[in-house]
Amino acid sequence: MEINISTNAEELGKAAGTAAADLIRAAIAEKRIANIILATGTSQFHTLNQLISDPGIDWSKVVMFHLDEYIGLSITHPASFRKYLQDRFILKVDPLKDTYLINGETDPRGECERLGTLITQHPIDVALVGIGENCHLAFNDPPADFETEEPYLVVDLDESCRQQQLGEGWFQSLEDVPRKAISMSVKQIMKSKYIICSVPDERKAAAVKNTVEQRVSNLYPASILQTHPDCTLYLDKASAASLHSINK
Repeated sequence: MEINISTNAEELGKAAGTAAADLIRAAIAEKRIANIILATGTSQFHTLNQLISDPGIDWSKVVMFHLDEYIGLSITHPASFRKYLQDRFILKVDPLKDTYLINGETDPRGECERLGTLITQHPIDVALVGIGENCHLAFNDPPADFETEEPYLVVDLDESCRQQQLGEGWFQSLEDVPRKAISMSVKQIMKSKYIICSVPDERKAAAVKNTVEQRVSNLYPASILQTHPDCTLYLDKASAASLHSINK
């Protein structure tokens, strides 16, 4: 795992988005297609802004998957990750080759099977991910399942995860936050050739510390990124503030 520390969230996003764009262009040059995973949430605002503004990406050769979606939440709800990606990415770039969004309004098991079949046919070149305040990776809350080979899972969201969604302003009350979601599995994320992990903000400092400095454990799901052959963690000074190796 490499660590890149920027001054602030905006600079972090520029660095992460530029790196992602370079990798996408390289994949297209090598094999005429790039299969990517996009994350959502406040941590990805600046990264996605940079990615969509970076020149020279032939989006008609890009296939997109995403990490997770709430079960039972309408695509029109402000917290819907499908809506997030449509508003912040899909409608702002030229049409993609294919877009595979998670539909949380249909049968969850059937949706997991549908997406699992699709993603196994599209080996991922570049995954953009984030880390939750409880160190979750996608919606794999602790203790995360590190063993399943299933590409997508139905998961229960723990209270700290749901509190984070409330705190970020996506919902009006904790009761409004769904208790279940469809999430890409940890093993599926780890199959990505390159992982770019964007984590700004002081409230993520403890999770960053656990990701980097704890032993690899499903109690700290994002710690698994330590074992990936090509993962870069993009931080700002606030999110890196608790790292002993940086601040000793």
